[in-house]
Amino acid sequence: MTALVPSPVRIIGTGLIGGSLGLALVRAGVDVQVEDASPGTAALAVELGVGELPGEDAPDPALVLVAAPPDVAAMLVDRALRSWPRALVADVASVKSTVLDGLRARARAEDLPRYIGAHPMAGREVSGVIAARADLFQGRPFVIVPHADTDPRALGVLRGLAAEIGSVATTLDAPSHDIAVAHVSHVPQVLSSLLAATLIDPDEAALGLAGQGLRDTTRIADSDPRLWVEILGANAGAVSEVLGGVRERLEEVMAALETLQGDPDPGTGSRRALADLVATGNRGVRRIPGKHGGATDAWSVVVVLLPDRPGELARLLTDIGQIGVNLEDLRLEHELGRGVGLAHVSIDAAREDLLTRELADRGWKVADA
Repeated sequence: MTALVPSPVRIIGTGLIGGSLGLALVRAGVDVQVEDASPGTAALAVELGVGELPGEDAPDPALVLVAAPPDVAAMLVDRALRSWPRALVADVASVKSTVLDGLRARARAEDLPRYIGAHPMAGREVSGVIAARADLFQGRPFVIVPHADTDPRALGVLRGLAAEIGSVATTLDAPSHDIAVAHVSHVPQVLSSLLAATLIDPDEAALGLAGQGLRDTTRIADSDPRLWVEILGANAGAVSEVLGGVRERLEEVMAALETLQGDPDPGTGSRRALADLVATGNRGVRRIPGKHGGATDAWSVVVVLLPDRPGELARLLTDIGQIGVNLEDLRLEHELGRGVGLAHVSIDAAREDLLTRELADRGWKVADA
């Protein structure tokens, strides 16, 4: 089968994203060349199957993917445009305006049509090529970010790249992309880190009470500080804009809590402010798209008690399939010392009664059933 991406592809930067792109493209039959500022990292990438080190007689790349932090991406893109005058060049940094502005300040005007921005919306808490996975981008958005002078054929190549790695392509301009990722990625990182930072002071007895909610909300706090300094600095304007709204809501909550603390019966205003915050959060959560692309209003969550024995999860999933209900999402919760886990099964709301009834008939304990 012919690959949708022209060969060879040169990947500059073989960390998590660059390495995962290489693994996915090699699996699709694309010839991949790898390059990294660290010879040791490049050699490891080759050993892991990300691609090959190009020799002196290696063919020029048809497509160059710069997988580097935003602060150096423009320089590397400009170098690639000058080095390979027939190649399309894309960067996959997580901030686009900074890269585009930096490139316009340094690149030759005749080279700019061969540049296009991109951002595969995927990642892991661990970094480096050792964490790279060929399936990292499966089912994830792949944002294509053209500029006013982008050659139209570059959009087709990037759409082919998205399809080849299993992603879902979407197109945004650079400012729209940056405010979008501030909302869905960068501000969540800041808030998760802020919350996790409050866990430095509590003693072990207090932390022993931690549940799944705390794990869920602090999961991404365990990220690379150096990487995030670069990302947040490059997208400072958009992140500040979103955090400004967070600060306003936080001040409202603080005022309500201070009123309640000083007066046990202050009237309804303070309680209403807290209720409004939680209710607004409910509406926000329901706007997060599910696997079919729409918001999750039509989902229901059925909570099933899962015995802590080998094979129980497989048995539950088999039973759900035999009942004929499609699984939208699954989250497992298992606390220290508990003999059972909780399986939070997200399904079409119209199938909730059927699934609850049928699981109970098969011997499963369904919460509140």
